[in-house]
Amino acid sequence: MREIGLRTERKTQLLEITDRVQEALGPTDGAAAALVYVPHTTAGVTINEDADPVLAKDIEAAMERIVEEGWGQHDDADGPNAPSHIRASLISPQVLVPLDEGRLALGRWQGIFFCEFDGPRDRKVYVTPLA
Repeated sequence: MREIGLRTERKTQLLEITDRVQEALGPTDGAAAALVYVPHTTAGVTINEDADPVLAKDIEAAMERIVEEGWGQHDDADGPNAPSHIRASLISPQVLVPLDEGRLALGRWQGIFFCEFDGPRDRKVYVTPLA
């Protein structure tokens, strides 16, 4: 397993991390796929179009609209953040990407995005090559 460290700047933010995932893989020694996993309950990871950065903003706005701020009863050390947990529940904490000769086998327009729902924060993403 390899770790990618991230710093988010906004409450809700998508960060395109494809190149960082590829770099973290390093030599894959014949691995067939890469597991990309987010170990946080208020964040996730997704694959979507990375050609137009406006799409990431659209996804951010959609998530905020689907689960509005101030909704819910959950309150913890970080304050009332039920919307952050619910948004993260709508996005997977992991993606599995096939590898082709050690390279991420994504579609032409696809990229891997870290999805922040309770930022700004320091975050981690784990990348594991799978045989």
